Amino acid sequence: MSEPVMDREVRRRLAVLRHVEEVTGNVAMTCRYFGISRPTYYTWLRRYETEGVDGLRERSRRPRTSPTATRAEVIEKIIHLRQHYHFGPDKIRMYLERYHDIKISKSGVWRILKRLDMGRLPASQRYRHDRRWKRYEKQRPGHHVQIDVKFVEPLPAKPGTPTVKPVGRRGKFYQFTAIDDCTRLRILKIYPRNNQKTAIQFLDYVLSQLPFAVET
Repeated sequence: MSEPVMDREVRRRLAVLRHVEEVTGNVAMTCRYFGISRPTYYTWLRRYETEGVDGLRERSRRPRTSPTATRAEVIEKIIHLRQHYHFGPDKIRMYLERYHDIKISKSGVWRILKRLDMGRLPASQRYRHDRRWKRYEKQRPGHHVQIDVKFVEPLPAKPGTPTVKPVGRRGKFYQFTAIDDCTRLRILKIYPRNNQKTAIQFLDYVLSQLPFAVET
């Protein structure tokens, strides 16, 4: 019965095994002759004895598992941040490290995005230079309320009206402003001081005035 069709490497390895058996009878001499190591010879011999000619075929050197491969849960987070927030590789890296304690390089994030064909955002999601600003909005009232403080110069008092003097060396009042990111409903109030007490007072005032619950 004829031997199955063999590729060049299989024939070479089979010749090495037969050289020991039919020519030299000495493993060391044969290994020196063919320029291979003795561990390699015994590996081929063991595979030939257990699997026959098929055991001498070239095998993939790719490891069955890669200890450095990115975990599936990390890849899912990268995809989520890319699709829903349109973050770039560096911002994704910083976000994962800060909020999930996951350390991955910027280049690592980029390779994952490129492999998933997400290296470039769709045209509808890219930054447009002719758009100077975009309003930050939420879809649900009370989901997110922004609060800010700024200085306000006192207006000159009209004749016959009492003068209210601001407190502090700056000679200014403080305007606290709250804006709901969905309804754009704005609440503001003036305080003579900018400290923890007035901030708490203003927050209580905002919660009492808004017609919906505030989440953040």
